[in-house]
Amino acid sequence: MIPLAPRLALLALALLAAGCAGEARRTTSLNARSTERLAAVTLDPAEAGRIFNAYRASHGLGPVRLDPVLTGMAQRQADAMAKANSLSHTVAGNFASRVHAAGLDAARSAENLGGGYYSTQEAFSGWRNSSGHDANLRMKEATRFGIALAKDPQTQYRAWWALVVAGEPERRVEMSAGPIMHFGSNRPQSR
Repeated sequence: MIPLAPRLALLALALLAAGCAGEARRTTSLNARSTERLAAVTLDPAEAGRIFNAYRASHGLGPVRLDPVLTGMAQRQADAMAKANSLSHTVAGNFASRVHAAGLDAARSAENLGGGYYSTQEAFSGWRNSSGHDANLRMKEATRFGIALAKDPQTQYRAWWALVVAGEPERRVEMSAGPIMHFGSNRPQSR
């Protein structure tokens, strides 16, 4: 038999690990009304663009356009949150590494997450009512966005939302060193 102190340490470690795994999944079915309500949750990217651009225009900001790279990035995050049952910016890898992998400028990129919203309008309303999320919606440099929804009725929030906004990618200028000149020779040499 394991002495009491090591057993308590093992129990504490197990509880800590369980907490890192997100909320427990539901083991009971949703009632018919909840099932219908979740089934009706949809994402129309064009509607999201109208909502987003109307809000930006009301603040004197330029429009954003739907971007497939950002949409893919948002979908991976929404799916990862639903799978992990965790509303977190790190379930699909930390945001900085995901931004870098997508070739985005981290200084002009942001992410809003949400859970439990049953319409695109509700998601944007929730983000507008949160100062940090609202700042992302009103990012002056933003020109593009991607938005995604993932659903799982056995999870805490059932409907998981991710929005990624970004400015235009930095234009990279390729510099050629040109031909190599050797001392004592006026003729270019190639290697």
